[in-house]
Amino acid sequence: MNLLSLENIRKTYTERPLFNGASFYLNENEKVGLIGVNGTGKSTLLRIAAGLEEPEEGRVVRAGHVKISYLSQTPEFPGDRTVLECVAEPNRTEENAWSIEAEAKAMLQELGIRDFGQNVNLLSGGQKKRVALAAALLAPADILILDEPTNHLDSEMCAWLEAYLKNYRGALLMVTHDRYFLDQVSNRIAELDQGQIYSYQANYAGFLELKAQRLEMETASERKRQSILRNELAWIMRGARARSTKQKGRIQRFEELQNRRGPEEQAQVEMESAYSRLGRTTVELESLGMAYEENVLFRDFSYIFLKDDRVGFIGPNGCGKSTLMKLIAGKMEPWQGQVVVGQTVKIGYFSQENEYLDETVRVIDAVREKAEYVRTADGLVSASQMLERFLFPSSQQYSPVSKLSGGEKRRLYLLQILMTAPNVLILDEPTNDLDIRTLQVLEDYLDQFAGIVIAVSHDRYFLDRVVRRIFAFENGGRIRQYEGGYTDYSIACLQNRSSGQETAEKAPEKKKTENRDWKQGKPVKLKFSYKEQKEFENIEDEIAALEEELGRIEQEMMENATNSYRLAQLEDKKNQAEQALEEKMERWVYLNDLNEKIEAQDQ
Repeated sequence: MNLLSLENIRKTYTERPLFNGASFYLNENEKVGLIGVNGTGKSTLLRIAAGLEEPEEGRVVRAGHVKISYLSQTPEFPGDRTVLECVAEPNRTEENAWSIEAEAKAMLQELGIRDFGQNVNLLSGGQKKRVALAAALLAPADILILDEPTNHLDSEMCAWLEAYLKNYRGALLMVTHDRYFLDQVSNRIAELDQGQIYSYQANYAGFLELKAQRLEMETASERKRQSILRNELAWIMRGARARSTKQKGRIQRFEELQNRRGPEEQAQVEMESAYSRLGRTTVELESLGMAYEENVLFRDFSYIFLKDDRVGFIGPNGCGKSTLMKLIAGKMEPWQGQVVVGQTVKIGYFSQENEYLDETVRVIDAVREKAEYVRTADGLVSASQMLERFLFPSSQQYSPVSKLSGGEKRRLYLLQILMTAPNVLILDEPTNDLDIRTLQVLEDYLDQFAGIVIAVSHDRYFLDRVVRRIFAFENGGRIRQYEGGYTDYSIACLQNRSSGQETAEKAPEKKKTENRDWKQGKPVKLKFSYKEQKEFENIEDEIAALEEELGRIEQEMMENATNSYRLAQLEDKKNQAEQALEEKMERWVYLNDLNEKIEAQDQ
């Protein structure tokens, strides 16, 4: 049974068309994931479906009995209300008057909110989002509409919400950029692109396959159209032998083919690798700890970041991940230990809340205040050109930042960071509000980034795709190291549980007894990875070989002192060998220092 239909709707936003005769439907028990580039109107479509906005043209048809529950991307609450009141009161009915508060408390606890009497306006943005999510999930509804429900949820909460929505009996329409979540929950994907909505009867993995097939068919149809056009054009250029109706009809068909629009290529964010060279000393954390009064977030954490490290930090909300990122970025002072930053280190800090983005300035000025030009593999690129590459056309560059959508602001904020040409990237929840296509390009960019990447994320797909080492915040202020991505971490946790060892993100009821041991918490042990161990064993032989090669080149240069052509060739070889030797020597110094620290801690 059809519950909701949007027929040929049109809508513009600040003179930018969002929907151009788009249509959408939602049937009983369907679970639809809506995806598309930031700024194309996903949130607007959800608001139209929920009845909070009206299209400029077209019509919206809802079944007469349908009740809708809606979660906004940025929820707001009336003043002077407690957390419990904001969740329970909107959903109170005669039938549930005695049970609603207990249901609300249980839902809030699942989402990590335990102070039910706190004023809701004193909460952080992420906490408000979770309170609003609890209220939306409790509402008796036939259609549940969720805008970015996984933002600000840790991996345990995401898993709980995933299971809840899979068993949800009503229809679901959601916008999310969590690809694992989409794959598990949705049974249909709707893609908003170029003002139209394309529907795919599949989960996210099936959508990727079906979309590739659609694009191939469109490309084949376009090739056929161009072939017919060439033939028809050749016929017209030869001239008509007689002005018959048949020939006039052929000319009309040619004009129709010529005027027909071919498939438009989807706009793609283009990121160029702009960075500064790292020296011998990178970023070293020495016995780092942080506490607020009696609340110890972590203690005695030591780690030396390698030049090409890809490190992810995970853990429950409030455990101190963002605090650690601020300590590394120099935004805060540690309670214990120190952060040693090398002279050549240039940190780019992508914070969780866009807190450094001035919404009163124009889009282009927001980028120019960081740099007028940035050096990339293609040479110098201007601020305006970089904005174009980040899908901000010239018509949008002189608009105020406040006019951008939430996802567009995140994309602009990311561009600001990259314009500073960092060699250490700190990404605190980079997947929040970024669309899937931008995330894919960001992941490809990070593959080529010649520096250190440090990421805090609950996006399991992103962690599997980007990081090679994970640090998990565990009970008692410990931070434990795991090799590999998120899936490797999950497997290790399962193995630890089966062997009776403690693991990350345990149930709340166990935390009280485990937290007593924080004073006896041991620092995270430094150790070589398998690759580093093999490298350390062989690096002295490699240095000796390079020194021998350099000696041979210098001897040959002396023998060919009168041969300018050969001398130029040898000079190039010498420069390459000297650079390789310098890099090996820097690497040996780092590995040797690390080995000495490992031996010292084992004594």
